[in-house]
Parts: sequence; structure tokens; C-alpha cells
Amino acid sequence: MDFYLDTADINQIKEIDKWGILRGVTTNPSIIAKTGRDYQEAVSEVLAIMGNRPVSVETLKDDAEVIVEQGKKYREWGNNVVVKVATTEEGLKALSELRKLGIPTNATLIFSLNQGILAAEAGANYISPFVGRLDDIGADGIGLVEDCVNYVEENGLDCKIISASLRSPQHLEESAKVGAHIATCPYSLLTKALKHPLNDIGLKAFLDDWEKAKKKLKK
Repeated sequence: MDFYLDTADINQIKEIDKWGILRGVTTNPSIIAKTGRDYQEAVSEVLAIMGNRPVSVETLKDDAEVIVEQGKKYREWGNNVVVKVATTEEGLKALSELRKLGIPTNATLIFSLNQGILAAEAGANYISPFVGRLDDIGADGIGLVEDCVNYVEENGLDCKIISASLRSPQHLEESAKVGAHIATCPYSLLTKALKHPLNDIGLKAFLDDWEKAKKKLKK
């Protein structure tokens, strides 16, 4: 399972990139708005850091023609742009057209298997089931990820499943267990996933033992 960072914060991207695990970035208008920066300026800096690794950039209208034109414009910003499209009627039209143009797409706001199937069949290169938001209303978000993975793999579709809207380390583990191709996570979730109380206890014990050993060697 590949790890993507769901952010537009340059410092967070640079930090996680040092871990050696970062395979892509997903953004959306809400995330970029929180930075207070110009949309293109913020995205361009992310693209530069990521090199050839994919960066999902969301379109800003629910109109197929506008989405396609925005997608073309975004690709001029960088060859690693993946055009992020909401899964609506207009979105499906745009996904199909962008596929014909050879522009990679990420179908977002997937809340049902029907939506996932339609987006994949329309030509999306990635589809993003929203785990946390489904769990919030008592639905099975991880179950949807599993169903989407099974559908694209059983039908041989050129489409990867991004487990999105993840809220906890458990969501991350469960995404891996059901075969998600990618998990996109906020910075805070990745740092939580790395921590465990036994690590702290074990590290302290190792360091204490080393200090004791050094003292004995000096005697």
C-alpha cells in the first residue's frame, strides 16, 4: 500500500518525505484555502517538491466542460498533476473526456459502490472512497474500500483505490488489510501511526542499559 499525504502544507510534505515513504499528495480547495495562499502558487510548490510523484488537484466547478478545461490548465502546471473530480453526473462526463485526452484523474467523494463502479468505468485512474465520513453516519467505510478494490481487480480495470478521509491509525491498518492500493492521510495521522507506548518504554530501557554499560566500561 502506498502512502499519500493529504495536505498542502509544504513543511508537512518535506518532513514526511524525509521518512522515505511518501508516494504522492492529495489536495482539495478546503485544504489550500486554509493556507491562505493563491491556488496555483500553493499547488505549484507542492508539485515541485514531489517531482514525478502524483499530486491530486481538485477542479472547482460541477460542469463537465469547465472541469475538462481546468484539467487541461492544471496539467500545464506539472506532468505529475492528477485532476481530482467530484463523482457527479457532470463529473462522470469529465472523467470520460479527460481519459480520452490522456489526463489522469482521481474520482473523489465516493460514498457507495455504485459511485465507485461508475467512476471506474468512466475512466478514472484513481477512485477515493471516503472512509471517515461514512463511519460518521454509521456506514462501513472500510467495507466500501474493500468492495471497490475487489471490483476493479476482478474486472481488470486500470484504476487504483485510494482509501481517503482516514481518521485513525486503525483506519490505516484496516485499509491495508482489505487491499487498498493507496492510503491518503493527514500529517497528524501518520505521526500517530508511528507511535506506540511500548516503543517509548523499550527505547528508554535500551538507552538506560547502554548508559549503565558505558559506566562499567569506564571502571
